[in-house]
Amino acid sequence: MEIIHSDVLVIGGGLAGLRAALAARKRGREVIVLSLVPPKRSHSAAAQGGMQASLANAARGAGDNEDVHFEDTVRGSDWGCDQEVARMFAHVAPKAVRELAAWGVPWNRVEAGARTAIVDGKPVVIEENAAAHGLITARDFGGTRQWRTCYVADGTGHAMLYTVSDQSIAAGIPVHERREAVALIHDGERCHGAIVRDLTNGRLSAYVARATCIASGGFGRLYQVTTNAVINEGIGAAIALDTGVVPLANMEAVQFHPTAIFPAGILVTEGCRGDGGLLRDVDGHRFMPDYEPEKKELASRDVVSRRMEAHIRAGKGVAHPYGEHLWLDITLLGAAHIERKLREVKEISQYFLGIDPARQWIPVRPAQHYSMGGIRTDAHGAARGLKGLFACGEAACWDLHGFNRLGGNSVAETVVSGMIVGEAIADFCATPAGELTVSTALIRRCFERAQAEFTGLAESRGKENAALLLREMQATMTARVGIVRHGDALHTAVDTLQGLLRRSQDLGLRSSRPGANPELTQAWRLRKMLKLALCVAWGALQRTESRGAHFREDFPRRNDADWLKRTLATWPDPELTLPALAYEALDVTRMELPPGWRGYGARDAIEHPLTTARQAEVDAIRARLAGADRHTVQDALLPFRDLLPPHLRGANARLGDPA
Repeated sequence: MEIIHSDVLVIGGGLAGLRAALAARKRGREVIVLSLVPPKRSHSAAAQGGMQASLANAARGAGDNEDVHFEDTVRGSDWGCDQEVARMFAHVAPKAVRELAAWGVPWNRVEAGARTAIVDGKPVVIEENAAAHGLITARDFGGTRQWRTCYVADGTGHAMLYTVSDQSIAAGIPVHERREAVALIHDGERCHGAIVRDLTNGRLSAYVARATCIASGGFGRLYQVTTNAVINEGIGAAIALDTGVVPLANMEAVQFHPTAIFPAGILVTEGCRGDGGLLRDVDGHRFMPDYEPEKKELASRDVVSRRMEAHIRAGKGVAHPYGEHLWLDITLLGAAHIERKLREVKEISQYFLGIDPARQWIPVRPAQHYSMGGIRTDAHGAARGLKGLFACGEAACWDLHGFNRLGGNSVAETVVSGMIVGEAIADFCATPAGELTVSTALIRRCFERAQAEFTGLAESRGKENAALLLREMQATMTARVGIVRHGDALHTAVDTLQGLLRRSQDLGLRSSRPGANPELTQAWRLRKMLKLALCVAWGALQRTESRGAHFREDFPRRNDADWLKRTLATWPDPELTLPALAYEALDVTRMELPPGWRGYGARDAIEHPLTTARQAEVDAIRARLAGADRHTVQDALLPFRDLLPPHLRGANARLGDPA
């Protein structure tokens, strides 16, 4: 048994994992990063549209600040987020984007003078401030009141990932590629690292660390049609679930992106609509103003996706051999704009559809895109249930996004949470609790348990085919646990998924050869993915309300009285076919922004009994501090700076601030 030691083990080589690794390394900690693929091939590279940060440099971003970004985030979450975390995030995001600029991310910049942009389907002349010339600019995105999304054309994630990866190389952080964490080393109270499988030769080894951070991304491949990469199977969250003591939170909160190309499901950035693109139906009619007359195509993603599906149901979809779709029209932006700022969209359209989006409309339909749920952590990224375990990025439920995230907030979260969590990991390692005291007997038990699992699978000769079960799971999730949900369909999904989990105990493999064995890898991952799917479906069935991306046709109202709480799913017994669910109430009495109306559809929510009283307290504090600066008011409503590392607590400078 090979044992590899480090202060910090980071599972995941995307933006969140690399940024957390950098933060810990800069504090003097030895760090090892595990990655399924070379880091620059991580799914973070697929982020196109941009990163939200309230810089307020662009003319259409004038007046933006942390308060506005915070409120947009809370409303976007449908009041499901942790407002302390949302405050921390909005405060650090401008620092993160400027740090990335210093590292070399080539953000698009303000060009002084008049320019023409498409706004609400019409050309509008925008006069950019001469004082802002050369500063980082921003584009419009859904669910925001200001143009706040900093971008690098439509390759933002690519530029960010390459830059952060280069920084990690410069810092001397080793990345062990093509390695998969298959189990956590733990005693039920403390995490001591992970058992890791080398995908090139099938060998297992033990990575022992003072602190372990899971930053392995989302679980989009639970669904048949997803914008996620093939590596996004949720295994990081699954091995945390396998401990029996670490809860996954809000797993039913799954986001569907409105514009995935049809039928492939490849992402077409929200930047298309932010830059002025329109959604059209079979008749060429621009239909979103009929549903959302104020925000139109730039309503929150959950709202746009539901409106698109409703429009298709109403008979306005475009017929296609693989189903129905709608159109995304960016022809009005012009070829020059597309070539300069949406080049990746142009190439995707050409390679996968054979069309020129400057002249032809793009066929689109919503597809699974993001998981708001994940490993439940505190504000510093420490996971519940096991000391020494941390999580950040999409693998975590930090909980910044609640039940719906705003576009541009996720790629921002990767670097912001990485900065904060990496510092917290370094702090933990410096405490007595961070001392590494683990017996080799425990390491060997965990190692032998994982080895036995793979050996048993390799030698199994049952009648079930892992690939077929996987496809049935994905089809079930897409058909019955999708954008629009209903109790009957969810019951059927849960029953089907339980049946698949039972059948997965009788797998038959055609090859038991050692070394790289994709069939064995798929069979092992299948059982983990089925458990994650059951956390999603079972949680969705129990949540009898509609909130953000979780929409129940049979319970269409948001119910703050009964459901203003997070779902916590654990799997205490490996023989069970359902997770155990518990709930964590959100504290209305501490909210800076008490529950209210998001601004979409009717004002139709069941109010929490404490909302009115808390709103009165907020109003009284604001009245008492009338005339005070906004920072003083905010601190009286919800103090948060003490949760941040000292070097991140300072105020953000903006154009026009007093010297």
